[in-house]
Amino acid sequence: MGFKTGDFPPVDTETFLDLPLRERMRTLALHWAEYGFGTPKMIHTIYIVKLLVLYIVGGVLIATATSGVGPFWDVAQWWNQPIVYQKLVLWTVLLEAIGVAGSWGPLAGKFKPMTGGLLYFARRGSIRLRPWYRVPFTNGDARTTVDVVLYLGFLASLAIALVAPGATTASLLEVLPDNTSGLVQPVLLIAPILLYILCGLRDKTIFLAARGEQYLPALLFFAVLPFTDMIIAAKLLIVIVWVGAGMSKFGKHFSNVVPPMMSNSPSMPFRSIKRAHYRDFPRDIRPSRVASFMAHVGGTAVEVITPIVLLFSTNQWLTLAGVAMMVIFHLFITSAFPLAVPLEWNILFAYLTVFLFLGFPNSAGYGVFDMSSPWLTVLIVAGLAFFPVLGSLRPDLVSFLPSMRQYAGNWASALWAFAPGAEAKLNTIAHRPADNQVDQLLAMDYPPAVAEITLQQTIAWRSMHSQGRGLFSLLYKHIPEIDRWTVREAEFACNSLIGFNFGDGHLHALDLIDAVQARVGFAPGEWIVVWVESQPVHKSTQGYMVIDAALGVLERGTWEVADAVEALPWLPNGPIPHRVTWRREDVTGVVAPNQDAVVQPAE
Repeated sequence: MGFKTGDFPPVDTETFLDLPLRERMRTLALHWAEYGFGTPKMIHTIYIVKLLVLYIVGGVLIATATSGVGPFWDVAQWWNQPIVYQKLVLWTVLLEAIGVAGSWGPLAGKFKPMTGGLLYFARRGSIRLRPWYRVPFTNGDARTTVDVVLYLGFLASLAIALVAPGATTASLLEVLPDNTSGLVQPVLLIAPILLYILCGLRDKTIFLAARGEQYLPALLFFAVLPFTDMIIAAKLLIVIVWVGAGMSKFGKHFSNVVPPMMSNSPSMPFRSIKRAHYRDFPRDIRPSRVASFMAHVGGTAVEVITPIVLLFSTNQWLTLAGVAMMVIFHLFITSAFPLAVPLEWNILFAYLTVFLFLGFPNSAGYGVFDMSSPWLTVLIVAGLAFFPVLGSLRPDLVSFLPSMRQYAGNWASALWAFAPGAEAKLNTIAHRPADNQVDQLLAMDYPPAVAEITLQQTIAWRSMHSQGRGLFSLLYKHIPEIDRWTVREAEFACNSLIGFNFGDGHLHALDLIDAVQARVGFAPGEWIVVWVESQPVHKSTQGYMVIDAALGVLERGTWEVADAVEALPWLPNGPIPHRVTWRREDVTGVVAPNQDAVVQPAE
C-alpha cells in the first residue's frame, strides 16, 4: 500500500464484473483478508490531520481559552479542570452533529462530498426519519423549515455554551475551593438539552449522529447535579457504556468482526499477522483461534472487567493500571480506523478515563458510594441501563447505539439489489446533497469498472460478517438473475440518502424505503431489499424481511445464527437454511418462488 496508491483487487477490470456474484465475493473477500479496503495511506493521513488539528488542538484551544485556564499547550494546567472536561464533551457533540467527526469521509462511504450531517440536516426537503410514529407533530418524511431551525438552533446553543465563560458553584467550591474557572453555566445547557430531544423526536438520524444516547445524559448531569454527584454520575455513564458494549459481544457474532477489522487496519503492516486471524487462509477465512482470543480476551474481557474494577477500586496502582488498560483499548480501536471511523469518540473516551478516574479518584470521595443519595445512584443506573437492556431483549424497538452494541457484530443490516439500470433512479431524488456512491467515484475520474469494483468490496466485507451470509442467501434464493443485478451494502448506500450511518440497520429500514419509494416510484421488481434484525439475547435466531420497494414486505422469517457463522462468506455450499414465518401470497413474478414451507398462516 502506497501513500497515494491503494491496493486494488488483482482482477481484470474488463471481465471481472461478468463473473457470477459468488466468484466475485470470494475474490474480494480474500483480497479484503490481506489488504482490507486497500485504502491509500493518504486517506488515513487526512483523518489523522482532522483528528489532531480540528478535534484535539481546536477543541482544547477553545475549551482552555474560554475557561481561563491554560495555555492550551501546558497540559498540566488543564487536564483535570472540570470545565475543560465539560467543554470537550460539548465540542465533540458539536462536531458530531455537524457531521465532521464520526461517519465522515471515504471510509464511511462519503467520497464527494466527504461530509454528510449539516448538508442534509440544514436542507429543507431532504429525507427525515422520525423514530416513533405516534409522537404528535412528527408526521411526514420531508425536512421542513421547522426542522432546519431546530437543528441550527441546536448547533448555536452548543456553540454558546462552549464559548461562554464558566461560573463557580457552591458545590464546586466546597470540594475545590481554589477553583476559579468554575463550570459551564447550567442555564446555558437547557437549550441544548431541549433541542437535542426535539431534533431527535423529529429525526432519529440527528439524534444518533450527535450520539445522543451517550452525550445527552452527560449534559443532563452537567445541568442538574451538584459537582460531586456529577463526577460520580459521569463515571457510571462511561462504565455502563463500556460494560454494555462488552456484554453485547458475548455470543457468536463478535469473533467475525475482528478479522476484517484487523485486515483493514493501516497499523497492521504484516499480511502474515492478518492471515493469522483466519482459520486456513485462503481456503477457510472464518475466524481463527487467534481472532477469537483477540475478540473475547483482548476485547470483551477488557471492556467488561476493567471498567468494573475502575468503578470500585480505591487502590492507586490498581486504578492506574485500569486507566492505562482502557486508554490503550481506545487508542487501539482508533489505530484500526474501523468503518464509520468514530475516531473522535475514542479519543474523548481515552481522555475521560484519565480525567474521571485519575483526576477524581474513588479514594478522594468520588466513589460510587459517595453519591449524595443511594436512591439517586439507583435512579441513574436504572435510567442508563434501560435502553441497553430493552435493546438486548427487543432489538426491533431500540437502535443498536442506545443498546450499546458498538462493534459487537450483532447488527440490523441489509443488502440492496437493483435490477439493471434501476439504481440510477435514486439520483432523481430532490434536495439530496450527494449522488449515489458509484457516481461520486465517477465524478472523481474513476473508470466505471473500477468504481463498481471498489463498491463491491463493501458487500464482500459484509459477507465476512455473520449476518452477511444470511443476507446473501436470501438474494441467491429470491433473485434468479442476481449475477446481473447491482448489489449494494445498505450502510454505505443510505449515507448518500440521509447523510449518516453508523452500522444501524434501523436507519435504512422500511421507513427509509417508503420515503425513497414515494420520491422515486420504482416499478415492482426493480429494487429488492433483504433486511435482518439484530439477534435478541434470549434467542438463537435473527429475523429477516424480503422487501420490494414498490410492493412492501414480501416475506418474513428467521435463520439460525449458528448456521450463519459456520458458512464461508461466499457460500460455496449454497444458501444457509431459512424458516419462513410469513409470505405474501398475492405476488408472483417479482422474485423467485421460495420453496421453504410457511410455518404459520399469512397475516
